[in-house]
Formats: sequence, C-alpha cells, structure tokens
Amino acid sequence: MLLYEQIRKNKVKTVFIVTGFVLFVLLVGAAISYVTYGDAVPGLIFTPIFSLFYVGIVIMSSTNIVMKMNRAQEVTSVEEHRFLWHTVENMAMVARVPMPRIFIINDPSPNAFATGLKPEKAAVAVTTGLLDRLSREEIEGVIAHEVAHIKNYDVRLSTVTLALVSVIAIMSDIGSRMLFFRSIGGRRDQNQNPIFMIIGLVLLVLAPLIAMLINMAISRNREFLADASGAELTRNPDALASALEKIANVETPVEQASSASAPLYFSDPLKKKVSGLFSTHPDPVERISRLRQM
Repeated sequence: MLLYEQIRKNKVKTVFIVTGFVLFVLLVGAAISYVTYGDAVPGLIFTPIFSLFYVGIVIMSSTNIVMKMNRAQEVTSVEEHRFLWHTVENMAMVARVPMPRIFIINDPSPNAFATGLKPEKAAVAVTTGLLDRLSREEIEGVIAHEVAHIKNYDVRLSTVTLALVSVIAIMSDIGSRMLFFRSIGGRRDQNQNPIFMIIGLVLLVLAPLIAMLINMAISRNREFLADASGAELTRNPDALASALEKIANVETPVEQASSASAPLYFSDPLKKKVSGLFSTHPDPVERISRLRQM
C-alpha cells in the first residue's frame, strides 16, 4: 500500500508543478510584452503559439539529439549484448510497453537514462561502467527504473519542460534586447503602471533562473516516481537501492553528459553534489531510504 500511495502522491505533485510551469511561461510572456510595449495581451497571444511550435520541434527530434550528444551507440541485435537485450526486453514486457531501442555509452562511470516522445519511440541508454560495476539484479533494477520513466511518460514530460526552459530563455533574451533599444530611443508608454513595470522587469531578469528551478523540481519528483514504479516492476526495491548506492559513491562524472541531458540520467552524471533547489536529482540518501522502506 505504501508503494502505491507514493506513486499516487508523486503523480499529483507532478501535475501541480507542470500546471504552475505552464502558467509561469504565460506570465513571463505577458510581462515581457508589457515592459516593452505597454500591453500584456500580445504576449499572452504570441507566447503559447511560439511555445507550441518550439516544443514540437524539440520533441520530434529529441531521441536522436540526446543520443548524439552523449555519443551513444545503438545495440541492434541480441548477439551484441545478450544480457542487456533480454533485461530490457523482460522489463518492457512486465511494464507492458513496446521494447525500447537500446544504446551503450562507452564511459566507466555507471549510469543510465531513457528518452523518447512516447513508449513506441522510446530508447534506453546505459554506460559500460554500469554493466561492469553492477550485479545482474542491480542492473535489472536500474533498467526497470528507466522503463518506468517510459511507462509513466516522464521522458515526454522532461523533454517538454526542458523545451519550455529554452523558450523562456529565448523570450527573456529578446525582451532584454527590445527594452534596450527602446531605452536608447527614449520611447516609453506613459500609461504603463510603474508597479507592473517593476514586476515585469524583475520577471524579465529572473525568469530563466526560476524556469530552471521549476524544471529541476519536476526532475527530482519524477525520479521518486520512477524509483517507486521500478521497484513495482521488479518486486525487488533492495536491488535498486543497492545500485543507487554504488552509483552515488562513484566520484567520476559521465564524460559526455551535459547540463542539458543531466536531468535524464538515473543519478546525477555531473557529480556536482548539489542538494536542494539547485539539484537535478533528489538526495541519493533519501531515495535509498524510501526504497528500503518499501
């Protein structure tokens, strides 16, 4: 019962965070429009159109882009890596999702991630370090965690939120440039409310940071959900906890991982050891504790 309750709470929390993120994007668009033109309406109209267009482009090409960024090589047949192939196949079967494509990253640091628009287009990547350092049960736990991301549509969620972060960064940059040129020309709408102007300027400056913090909050929450769902698939939360413990204790970062792809990984691949609001992953100690209690 504890497992299912944790899954339910994580799903509800994710819905609230994502809804808040979408509203925040609209608010930023309205603020930029008001600061630069004295009218928030154009921003409320343009922002959702631009966001849908940009997010659509990112989603359609996300898998190939992420795999190329991390220099992942695809496993195209069972003969190339029989154990990994059958492990992914079995976990996909238990989760009742199509078998995802399989990739291997030549890196000694143990880690893994999943990506893809939907279960039919999903992919799982693991590092050679994961295959070399973990036991079979631990690898199965990590694969179950990643397949759980696919089953829960977490991959689509992370792709969309990452794209929205980029949208806010682009809009903030455009808004800053437009405001700069307007100030040079000495033009200002006399009907602009000073209080709204101050709020708009603050949002213009802080929006990219706030967007990143929201994205990190979503990333942390989805890791708890995937831990719980992965434990449900294997019925062996101790193996997943043991895998997380081993991976967290490795100091070497994944060489090909970037800040853009870091939230996708099973554990922080950059090994920044940052906790709280600025962390892409929950504290490993808390994750392990939750798994041990299941």
